[in-house]
Amino acid sequence: MDITFHFPPELFQLLIDTVPKLCKSKQDLLLFFQGAGVPKRTLGPYQRLLNADKSEFNKYLVTRELLGKLNEQGEQALAIRRELLKRIVEFDDFTVCWENDRAAARGLVAQVRDLINVKDSFTRMSIEKDTERRRRLEEQDAAAKERQRLKAERDKVKADLFALFGERDAHKRGKALEAVLNRLFASCGLLVREAFTIKGKCGEGIIEQIDGLVEIDGILYLVEMKWWNAPLGSAEIAPHLVRVFSRGGQVRGLFISYTDFTDSAISQCKDAIVQGKVIVLSVLEEIVSLLNQEADMKVWLKTKVDAALVDKQPFYRVRN
Repeated sequence: MDITFHFPPELFQLLIDTVPKLCKSKQDLLLFFQGAGVPKRTLGPYQRLLNADKSEFNKYLVTRELLGKLNEQGEQALAIRRELLKRIVEFDDFTVCWENDRAAARGLVAQVRDLINVKDSFTRMSIEKDTERRRRLEEQDAAAKERQRLKAERDKVKADLFALFGERDAHKRGKALEAVLNRLFASCGLLVREAFTIKGKCGEGIIEQIDGLVEIDGILYLVEMKWWNAPLGSAEIAPHLVRVFSRGGQVRGLFISYTDFTDSAISQCKDAIVQGKVIVLSVLEEIVSLLNQEADMKVWLKTKVDAALVDKQPFYRVRN
């Protein structure tokens, strides 16, 4: 808590002892508070008391009452309390005090300074703790919101993917599959680029159609997606192998199919691995299982990639 927002008891009592010592006369006391910003309407009763009967005006009692009123006003009197402390800790001309009060005044001002420094240190530490706690809470809240967003996105992807099973138009279904799976990759932080085409030089037109580009462990994978009714064979796999081979080993391949792959297609991908070109095969059923179980797609893909690299199994079924 800001020490100036509400004088704590130990400071409150110290101020009661200090302020009267700094003010030689009773009128000086009122002027001291007025100079700190205390309104004349607040000082009015004490000024009238002083004018009527000086003997009834006790500097210590008046100081207690005025400080109490400033404390009660809370934020409204915050600037006044700060100015009051400032005037005390910066007080250095003790010749204006009564000679018998000068030594005591110096000591009391020093105590006020020390107490404020200690309190300010604790205040700073408290503020730092509160700031750190607030930062952690904000980070946790942001992380929770991000998890909610990703879950909502994956739920939408899941709903859109399942809706494709009722689509009879094969071409429309295939294009929609690209978009849905690319959204899934993006929600997992894998997608680098959505479907794109590459045109040849000299007016050759489109020479390559890439369904997507993802990154796994810093390595790029060209993605191909097919929704055919029959198992995919060597002829269907070959164009994607060519795309991977033509990039000099700088990228790998990921092939996702609605149906299984023939033995010849799998064998062809194994041969590619022997030649240093990695192809990972997957069926849509695996993606559906991932979504149903809310499993980590990155872990799933990493496991399949490891199986292709280490065990030369391009079509490895991960058991969730």
